[in-house]
Amino acid sequence: MSVQENIQHYLDTEDEKLTYLAKEIWDHPEIGLQETFAANLLATELEQAGFTVKRGVGQMPTAFVASWGEGKPVIGILGEYDALPGLSQQMATTIAAVQQGGPGHGCGHNLFGTASFGAALALKEAMITDHIPGTIRFYGCPAEETLVGKTFMAKDGVFDDLDAALAWHPGDTNMVWHSSSLAMNSFKVNFYGVAAHGAAAPHLGRSALDGVLLMDVGVNYLREHIIQEARIHSVITSGGQAPNVVPAYAQVWYFVRAPSRSQVDEIYARVLDIAKGAALMSGTTYDIDFVTGCYEMLPNQVISDLMYAKMQEMDAMTFTEGEVAFAAELQKTFPAGSREFGYAMLEKTTSERLSKAELANPLWTKVIRHAPASPVMPGSTEVADVSQITPTSQLTTCCWPFGTPAHSWQITASSGSQIGFKGMLYAAKALALTALELMTNPELLQAAQAEFATSTEGRKYVSPVPDGTVPH
Repeated sequence: MSVQENIQHYLDTEDEKLTYLAKEIWDHPEIGLQETFAANLLATELEQAGFTVKRGVGQMPTAFVASWGEGKPVIGILGEYDALPGLSQQMATTIAAVQQGGPGHGCGHNLFGTASFGAALALKEAMITDHIPGTIRFYGCPAEETLVGKTFMAKDGVFDDLDAALAWHPGDTNMVWHSSSLAMNSFKVNFYGVAAHGAAAPHLGRSALDGVLLMDVGVNYLREHIIQEARIHSVITSGGQAPNVVPAYAQVWYFVRAPSRSQVDEIYARVLDIAKGAALMSGTTYDIDFVTGCYEMLPNQVISDLMYAKMQEMDAMTFTEGEVAFAAELQKTFPAGSREFGYAMLEKTTSERLSKAELANPLWTKVIRHAPASPVMPGSTEVADVSQITPTSQLTTCCWPFGTPAHSWQITASSGSQIGFKGMLYAAKALALTALELMTNPELLQAAQAEFATSTEGRKYVSPVPDGTVPH
C-alpha cells in the first residue's frame, strides 16, 4: 500500500479507539478553561504514544502542546474540546438533558479534538514507516467558545515556529472552510458608584447602573457612525440587587466585531471614550476588564485547494438507514427557516450549483468545492490568530443533519451519535493526508508560505490581548 493508503488504513483500525475517546469527552462535557478531563485524556494518550507534551501553556492549565519528530517542516494540527453551558442532551431526537442546566457538546468539540488527535497519530506512524523527516504538533486548545484558548496560546508564542497549521470543525457538509471571519474584542466595563437609600437619600448616591445605561445609549448612537459590516453586542451582567438601593456596582459586557483587526481597534477606542463620558455624566468611575481579542481569519488558498483534493481522493462517507432516519427526526425539531438559512450560507461559500435532490438529503456525503473568494463569516474564531502567524486552512465534515442550528441541543445529540463519529473519522483522514503532503512536498509548502507572505505583506503578528491580561 502507498503511504496515503497506510494512513487511511491505520485510522480505520483506530476507529473504535477514537470513537471511545470522543464518547468519553461527550460524556464528560466541560466548559472553557475547565476541561481537565478532556485535556488530560488526550494529553496522556499522546504521551503514551511517544509525544513530548508541554502542559499549561498560555497561562491555561488545560492548554497543551504535544510534539513528535524533529527538524523541519513543523506542521501543527489544532484540537479543541470545550463544551457549551446549558446544552446537556441525551442522544435522542427530543429534548432530554442528561443534567438539567448542565453543559453539553453543542458545537461538537468532543469530535474536533479527537479527530485532530487521530490525525497526529496517523502521521507519526507514517513518518516512522516511511522515514519522513519533520515535526508534527498537536495543539490542545481550550476555551474556543469564549475565544480565549488560541489567542493566549498565540500570545505565548507557541505557534511561532510552525510552517503550516491545519484545523477542522464538525458541520453539516463536507467542504473546505475557505472564508474569512470577523475580528473581535470581548471586554467588560465595570462602573463604581456610591450606594444610598433610593427614596430617603438618593442625592447621596451615585448610580453605577446609570453609568452602564448611559454608556449603552452612547454605544447605540455610535452604531449609526461605524461601518455597516461591524457589529456591537452587549449584555448587562450586573445592574444592582434591589430597586431601593442605588447600585454601587454595575457591569456591561461588549463584543465589538468588524472584518479587520484595524477596524475593531478604531471602534474599540471610540467605545472607550463613551465609557469615559458615561462615567463623567453619572459621577462614577470605571475600569476595563479585557477578556480577549482576535483577528480576522486569513485562509490560505494553496492549502485549501490541497485539502479539497485530499477529500476528493478519499472514499465518500456513507450512512446507514438508521442514521439517516435519526437525522431526519432531528431535522423535524429545527426552528423554522434553519434549513433555508443553511442553503443560503452554502450557496455563498461554494462554487458549485447544488441540485434540490442533494439539498434534500438529511445527511451530506458529497464533497463540495469551496468558492475562491468566500464571503466573510458572520462570526469570530481564534483560529484566525493562528492564520495570522502561519499558513492555515480548515475543513468541515458532516457530523450532524443539514441545517442544524449552531450551538443547539440537536448538535449535542448528533455529536454523541455514530453520525458524529463517522464525520470525525473522515476529518482525521483528511487532516492527516493534507499534513503528509505538506511534509513531503516542499514546493507545495513553499507556495503556501509565499502566499502567506504576500497576504500579510510581511507584517509580524501582534497580539490584540493587552499585556498583563490573564485568561478568564
